[in-house]
Parts: sequence; structure tokens; C-alpha cells
Amino acid sequence: MTIDLKDYEQGADYPGDYDADLKALQARLARLQVAHLCHKRRALIVFEGWDAAGKGGAIKRLTADWDPRYFEVYPIAAPSPEERARHFLWRFWARLPAAGNIAVFDRSWYGRVLVERVEGFASEAEWRRGYDEINEFEAQQADSGTTIVKLFLHVTQEEQDKRLRERLEDPWKRWKTGPEDYRNRARRDDYLVAMAEMFRRTDTRWAPWVAIDANDKKAARIAALTAIADRLEAFVPMEPPPLDPELERVARAALQR
Repeated sequence: MTIDLKDYEQGADYPGDYDADLKALQARLARLQVAHLCHKRRALIVFEGWDAAGKGGAIKRLTADWDPRYFEVYPIAAPSPEERARHFLWRFWARLPAAGNIAVFDRSWYGRVLVERVEGFASEAEWRRGYDEINEFEAQQADSGTTIVKLFLHVTQEEQDKRLRERLEDPWKRWKTGPEDYRNRARRDDYLVAMAEMFRRTDTRWAPWVAIDANDKKAARIAALTAIADRLEAFVPMEPPPLDPELERVARAALQR
């Protein structure tokens, strides 16, 4: 079923014990990271959404209990001159996780069919071709054993304006905002059209989209982390691998000395 962002605008307060539920989720996610490491599985977690929708806050809580040696967070901005000189997926191929690792993308290759489409940074032929290129790229990762989680955090115009205003008025939050936020805001209708087509063209069996009502920050964080944990658990064994006999032999011999 095609995602309609109007269905994700309730903004209801989180009804549970946020701190306790978040702590339990983070413990679950910590075990999932270890499972990926033990079973040498890879995962890609993609965060897309409006400016000020809470992507960074969700990522901060997602990774809070993870071992930093086995994951990377990539905040994706405009491509560098070197990256622009190559295929748009080149810079993402270079950031794919190794076995046992997880890569988290704060924005992603979907810029080709969102900002690059709306702002004219890609030609119509390029962004139209982008849907198939993205689907094939993601299918290659899934076929090679990589789990893909794609989240879109949605907020209303009213809620976005409230958060942008808070950032502007707080000297310690101004680093989070820039002129591009307001240029994007002015073209919200164009972005909604691009988002609708993105969902329709790239919501695949191997890499489905999950839309998150992000109008309440706490509810959004719980929903996002739950969606990630559920999908990761579906693709990685949660039982530890058997002890390697040679390792056991060497270790026991050494420890008995």
C-alpha cells in the first residue's frame, strides 16, 4: 500500500513510560549489534525526512549503547566536487559496511529523487533514472546479505516551523539550521510531490519504507527504534554461534597452565 504522509500527522503524546521503554529498546538494539558482529551480518539504516523532523535525535538514541568500533553514522550533505564528477551512488558505495558492521545514514542516496529533483541539481532524465538505479543498488545489497531499514520522519508544516523557530532563538541550537532549511520549506508542496513518487517507486519487498509520525519527539523515537529493532531481528540469528573447537582447545590449554 502506498504511503500517504497525511496518515502520519496525529502527533499524539507517547502513552507509555518513555524512559523505561527507551532503555529497554536500547538494550535490545545493543544485543542486535552484537548479533550482527557474531554472525558477520551487515545492515544499512537510512533516515530521511523533513528538516527538523528529529532524525539526529533518533540516531543519537539508536546508537547510544552501541560499540563505536562496529558502526558508522554518515551525515550526508551536498556532494563534493570529486563526488559530483562520478556516478551519484559512488559516494555511498564507499560507505557500505563491512561484515559485522552497521552503517547509519542521516539522509542518503534518496537525495537524487528529492532535493536534486526539486532544486534542479539533477536533470529530469537523471532523477527519473534514479528510481531504478536506487532499487537495483538496494537489491544488490540485500542479495549479498545486507539488511536494509528505511525510515521517513514526517512532521507537519506547523510543527516544523515551531522547531525551526526554537533553533533560531536558542544560541546553542543555531548550528542546526541554515538558509537551505528555509529554501526547502518554501518548496514544501514540490517536496510532497517528490516524496509521494519516491514512496511509490522505491517501496520494495527487499527495502520497504517505514513512515514515522514525528510530530511528538518521544513517540517518534520509540516508533523509529522499534521499527529498526523489528526489522533487524527478522534477518539476523539471535542465538550465539557455537564455540569454535580450535579456539576452545587453545584457550583451555592456555588457561589450565
